[in-house]
Amino acid sequence: MSQNPALRGEHVSGGVIVVGSITADVTAFSVTLPRPGETVLGDDFTLVLGGKGANQAVASALAGARSYLVGCVGDDLFRTMVFDGLVKSGVNVEHIRVVDGATGVAHIRVDASGENDIVITPLANSRLTPEHVEAAVEDLSGQASVMLTQLEIPIDTCIRAIRAGKASGLTVLLDPAPAQHLDQGIWTSVDIVTPNETEASLITGIPVVDEVSAIAAGRWFCDRGVRHAVITLASAGAVLVSGEEVTRFAAFSVDVVDTTAAGDSFAGYLGAALAEGIALDAAIGRAMAAGALAVTMRGASPSLPGKEEVERLLSAQSTTSYRN
Repeated sequence: MSQNPALRGEHVSGGVIVVGSITADVTAFSVTLPRPGETVLGDDFTLVLGGKGANQAVASALAGARSYLVGCVGDDLFRTMVFDGLVKSGVNVEHIRVVDGATGVAHIRVDASGENDIVITPLANSRLTPEHVEAAVEDLSGQASVMLTQLEIPIDTCIRAIRAGKASGLTVLLDPAPAQHLDQGIWTSVDIVTPNETEASLITGIPVVDEVSAIAAGRWFCDRGVRHAVITLASAGAVLVSGEEVTRFAAFSVDVVDTTAAGDSFAGYLGAALAEGIALDAAIGRAMAAGALAVTMRGASPSLPGKEEVERLLSAQSTTSYRN
């Protein structure tokens, strides 16, 4: 068990630092996704703030945490949309750097079942440097207790962010998406890793197809030094592996419209709950409710729920978990 008070369930007044990507999300909705070489007619289109970093920062702010985003945007026409969206959501943008060139773009396609595929073009996100991140972490010392990061930024920057967060005494959460192999030495600096079944499969080499294989993947992370591995399984719920201890969480029942940003909603609310001092099991339950609500609306940042919505779902559908 980590010695960080956020993971002991003690009261913590710190905020959440999110180190990650910022994009303009271009989303097309259609009944089916096109096969290679095929053109299909869509029925809707949106252009909104996105990127895993921005989404998670917005989610943590909506959850009530002081949320600080560290990232890069371009000096193009998307810059205003990005800053407006973040500021309106309550995210601190003082550590976002404007660089020459284009803001990152995500091209998202969503079918009638709510499933999606996404192509990320990093652009300005590729300019986020380790030095920028380390300076931000130092500047925010004492103002945050949790750090969230993902893999839509340069991998060296992500690794340095994790190490800087750990050295500063932050609880470090890694959302390993899009999945890629990392230096094995980094896992000892990660307090919580939150892959979905696909990401867990790609990183561990263990095909995650059910609860048993999810637990095996969780133990793979713990064996390498991660303190807690949360493997999310969509409608099958989630499992938390902490060494040899396993806790299972049932999913919330909702109508799926668009799965975009469900993982970001989960991560942002999990970070905010831990920053508030909520115990890990209860924090995961709150995060699962937030992730469930995100799939009930179209779009990325527009689908992120407010704290009151999450509380209502938690009241209506109590989180079921059990440990062995």
